[in-house]
Amino acid sequence: MKILYIITGLGVGGAERQVLDLADQFAGQGHTVKICYLVEPVLLRPKHDSVELLGVGLEKSAAGFVKGIVRLRAIIKAFAPDVVHAHMVHANLFSRMVRLICPITKLINTAHNTNEGGQARMLAYRLTHRLADVTTNVTQEAVRVFEQKKACPIGTMRAISNGIDTEVYKPDSQARFVIREENGVSEDDRVILAVGRLMPAKDYENLVHAFNDVARESDNVRLWIIGDGIEKQKILDLVDRLKLADKISFLGVRSDVAKIYNAADIYVLSSAWEGFGLVVAEAMATEKVVVATDCGGVKEVVGDCGYLVPIKDPVALGAAMKNALLLSPDEKIKLGAAARARIIQNYSLTEIVNVWHEIYTS
Repeated sequence: MKILYIITGLGVGGAERQVLDLADQFAGQGHTVKICYLVEPVLLRPKHDSVELLGVGLEKSAAGFVKGIVRLRAIIKAFAPDVVHAHMVHANLFSRMVRLICPITKLINTAHNTNEGGQARMLAYRLTHRLADVTTNVTQEAVRVFEQKKACPIGTMRAISNGIDTEVYKPDSQARFVIREENGVSEDDRVILAVGRLMPAKDYENLVHAFNDVARESDNVRLWIIGDGIEKQKILDLVDRLKLADKISFLGVRSDVAKIYNAADIYVLSSAWEGFGLVVAEAMATEKVVVATDCGGVKEVVGDCGYLVPIKDPVALGAAMKNALLLSPDEKIKLGAAARARIIQNYSLTEIVNVWHEIYTS
């Protein structure tokens, strides 16, 4: 089977990493897989050598849009894929436009959020819905929101979750020791970890204010933030104003996130909106105690295996972080084990790949 994935870009994000995981898994099964990305830069790459990356070089202009359509049409005609699977709003809509001028055997569109834009994008989704054979989102809540916004007719969008490679994201005591030593952190220090792009959706201001409450009561607590983005300077300025620079570390974009989860004591998600919350599931698979805002489908992922608080409420977020840090070692072990078991049972990458295989071949 020949599979072409189309995605807006290959920056550092949950949707991007999920596409790479799917590509690697299907390539490993012997299928021919290519990934087409609309815009630069390429910060993440597939692990499997056979997966080819193809850039469209989409430009933000009318002429650039037309050129992009022509380039994507040429890619599809040359490859002749059995399945085209687009991810995220721009790639989804772009793939639908291309189908008007290029035969596509099967077109699947996957949204990755409850919030993929305003009314114009939702209208574009609705008007082009018939051009996709299958439309999905990553949680039941995200599907409900899309239906509520009339981005798709009720009952036509499926919820298919992201998958977690639990052989990659798993407890590793040696990784914990090495990462903490590299960062000058002792076992007496308590590390809170957040992973995600520095952008409005992730609401790092909420996290920094919540952490400020925690840090006032504890000298040995640290916050590590992995990621980069347009709001970095804004967050750095806030950290300076609150005099937290000695307690908050910005680790940038990392390729060893799976190991860094192990170095943390708790994982925190502060987002204002999400689709699935891939990083939450990864942390749970690593047996971390999770504190998360109740946004998008995060509640579906966490279940009763972590702490949920309202969005944009730093007081509640800080209080939950304090409670998580106060758990006894036995309580942390018990909650962490339950979290990993939940991910294995409900969000195993192997099972999600099987679901997609059935859709691709049906």
